[in-house]
Amino acid sequence: MKNKDSLIDINSIKNNPLGGSKPDFLNPEIAKKARKFHSSFKEYKATPLISLNKLAEYLGIKNIYVKDESYRFNLNSFKVLGGTYAIARSLSEKLGLDKIDFELLKSKKVKEKLGEIIFITATDGNHGKGIAWAATNLGHKAVIYLPKGSAQKRVDAVRNVGGKAIVTDLNYDDTVALAIEEAEKNNWSLIQDTAWEGYQKIPTWIMQGYTTMAEEIKLQLELEGIGEPTHMFLQAGVGSMAGSILGYYINQFEEYPITTIIEPNEAACVYNSAAHNDGKTHKVEGDLKTDMAGLACGEANPIAWKILRDYAHMFISCNDYVSSRGMRILANPIKNDRQIISGESGSVGLGLLSLLMEKESLSYLRDQLKLDKDSIVLIFNTEGATDTVNYRKIVWDGKDSLLD
Repeated sequence: MKNKDSLIDINSIKNNPLGGSKPDFLNPEIAKKARKFHSSFKEYKATPLISLNKLAEYLGIKNIYVKDESYRFNLNSFKVLGGTYAIARSLSEKLGLDKIDFELLKSKKVKEKLGEIIFITATDGNHGKGIAWAATNLGHKAVIYLPKGSAQKRVDAVRNVGGKAIVTDLNYDDTVALAIEEAEKNNWSLIQDTAWEGYQKIPTWIMQGYTTMAEEIKLQLELEGIGEPTHMFLQAGVGSMAGSILGYYINQFEEYPITTIIEPNEAACVYNSAAHNDGKTHKVEGDLKTDMAGLACGEANPIAWKILRDYAHMFISCNDYVSSRGMRILANPIKNDRQIISGESGSVGLGLLSLLMEKESLSYLRDQLKLDKDSIVLIFNTEGATDTVNYRKIVWDGKDSLLD
């Protein structure tokens, strides 16, 4: 259904979750294993779970919790969790090791045994930066392909952590195809965060790596005496992060949170798949141009799609205004709420929640999602200001405001 307010341009599909077999590869034991691995990094520290209780009071709900991944290993994004876990599992498999330990894999003995490995991936920025950081720290190399139009700040970020960054003249999905071709031609190790026939293991490991966030949240909420949120807003590019977090909650709780999946209108491959209503994934073609660069993907990860298809409660696509509004709200907190610096892909959940609670034209969605005074909402700030030039245009200058 398309919202009547064309300035906001929100489109929605209400989903009635079918359920079915739970995604066992995201079970509690595997999530604990992923967090144990990440805690072996000397840089490890759980990222903050920030309560925006004054904003929640203003919006008419019980509380809002934001998992702020801008603090993750000083890399400004959650993506490194999946990439490092997949690389470590890959190297451990080569070595015949059951245990995965980042510091062990950095050792001179292991490096001499493996030789130099070149990892390759396609990225909108954050995933590639994580792969480059992991490869460099482990004494290997990384070649990172980025789609046309990539912000220079994101390109520089890959190079600053030791990766070779190459900007193509292709959109994201065609850049992925190029990375696959180069990996096969050069016998390089491909670490891609989406799946296709014959390529399932690495993206599964990446999704498992993301569960470290959910494990941290579980412990952080328990300290506040809260068992679980009532609602989650999860943004989707290929859907791996959203599928990972939703899969974790399905395995952890009998009644999991009411979950909304959000994408940019120009790259809404998960939404498009839901709209076809045949259970399959469906691509989105074109340039995929949106400020939400980390979500600018035209084809959903089929592993994640099955989870979202069977368990999500709503699919929403929106224009850049929703994300930009979220960035401005987070940067300008109410009273004693903590300021959060969020990038374009990190803020869309909060931007959408604020509109659902404030706009009368969106009251039907608020009602369908059962958002009310008892709601405890979990949101993921998946990145900080990874493109500082665009961040200032949005937050300082009001880019994408309704006054444009």
